[in-house]
Amino acid sequence: MKQIHVLYNRNSLGLQMVNSSAIATVFSVYAAAVVIPGPNFVAITQKAVAGRRSDALALVAGIVTVNLFWATCAILGIGMVFAILPWLAVGIRLVGAAYLIWFGLRLVVSVWAPPTGATQPTKAPPSRSAFLQGIATNIANPKSIAFYAAVFSSAVPTHVSMPTFFAVLATVGATATCWYGAVALVLSHAAIATAYRRAKAWIVLTCGGLMIALGIRQAFR
Repeated sequence: MKQIHVLYNRNSLGLQMVNSSAIATVFSVYAAAVVIPGPNFVAITQKAVAGRRSDALALVAGIVTVNLFWATCAILGIGMVFAILPWLAVGIRLVGAAYLIWFGLRLVVSVWAPPTGATQPTKAPPSRSAFLQGIATNIANPKSIAFYAAVFSSAVPTHVSMPTFFAVLATVGATATCWYGAVALVLSHAAIATAYRRAKAWIVLTCGGLMIALGIRQAFR
């Protein structure tokens, strides 16, 4: 496994340096990957147009938290555990697929749920629930650790300095926050929310169907 080596890559003054090449590589690859729609994007879209902006941003915070967790695991070489114990990777993949399918079915069923009247807006889940949903949605996608392991194994030095370690995490966190945060802010705009109410059933069915499809795809990969 990789180990963080704090005495690596120092300048003439003996100060640890940030590996700018590694940061640039991680940013370019991660930025290109994060904009591709997947479970995270679908979950944020549904939360932003259907709920409160604060809930959508809390969900983003949960997703970013798991991204930082996977990035840390990849840098530390914990991805090798999945190579040594392939059954563990399969188990996580199936559990994640089950969660995505369950979440999608819940959205689909909600379309035919009886209305709750004028008190419905007050029933919105709190930000804490949205944060936990963001964690569950992202951690249910085991290809995240595979992606990080593949990218970091080639982009990040084996003996990475502490400044580079934290710079990589900052890059991942900032990129995920900017992209997913922008999606949440744009889609939670009042005009978007108004349009959503007009086509709520179709949008919820689409999001639910996408989640189910992503879960089935993950289960049989």
